[in-house]
Amino acid sequence: MIQFKQWLLSGRTWVVGIPYLWLLLFLILPCLIILKLSFSEMALSLPPFTPLFELSDYVMTLHINLRNYFILVTDPFYASAYWNSLKIAFFSTLGCLIIGYPMAYCIARANTTLRSLLLALVILPSWTSFLLRVYAWMGILQETGYLNQFLMKLHIISTPIQFLYTDFAIYLGIIYGYLPFMVLPIFVSIAKMDWLLLKAASDLGARPWTAFWRITLPLTLPGILTGSLLVFIPAVGEFVIPDLLGGSGSNMIGRVLWQEFFNNRDWPLSAALATLMLLLLLLPIYIFTRAEKNTGAV
Repeated sequence: MIQFKQWLLSGRTWVVGIPYLWLLLFLILPCLIILKLSFSEMALSLPPFTPLFELSDYVMTLHINLRNYFILVTDPFYASAYWNSLKIAFFSTLGCLIIGYPMAYCIARANTTLRSLLLALVILPSWTSFLLRVYAWMGILQETGYLNQFLMKLHIISTPIQFLYTDFAIYLGIIYGYLPFMVLPIFVSIAKMDWLLLKAASDLGARPWTAFWRITLPLTLPGILTGSLLVFIPAVGEFVIPDLLGGSGSNMIGRVLWQEFFNNRDWPLSAALATLMLLLLLLPIYIFTRAEKNTGAV
């Protein structure tokens, strides 16, 4: 008893225990509630689902409903939504990488004063409301928006182009919104590099592209993997950007989940959608973290 009390009052227990308690209350417990809800049935009541456990005459009965998962597996609409979400998240992550890597490299190579200014410019948009920034893109991309006016003044187009409510608008919004999450981890990896390695490679006759491919890219791979994970995972379940920039035709799982929950009030099916989405994301999360550990070990 005394040893348990000493262990409970020790500083190490509190330092380790508080983060675990936080994860238990705000991550694991909500996931378990959603999992429980996914096995219930829709009901015209408040709350709009049947109880999973029922006690009658001292007998506890467990009602497990697999119909929600059967619908998700057999209905092509939901399969299309999952596939479209993974596709948009993948190419958006690739776009963030293509744009973010040169930005991070230039920021890391800049002098100290300019580097601080450039980092502030990358972070500064995040200080404003994400919803307001998406609404701003709606004004830019609409037929009478600034983008069409600019292209028409340059005589590139003669009539306005429908940019808004297209997949292009969704890609643009996701890349714009999540670009800082790609730039910052890559910047940290590049900033920690030993630049004498590139100078030594140049002295030994290596071309700049060869030095980048053999030295810079492998050393910054942990930052690339971290940034890709930070962009890909939230992009799969994105709701605001597809709803506002993609319009009614956008078929992403975050928007479908919102419709099932609020419009159809089918909470069990929404919970099954969220559970299946989490299970689908476990594989890329495992691949990213495993690759990051391997690159860190090297």
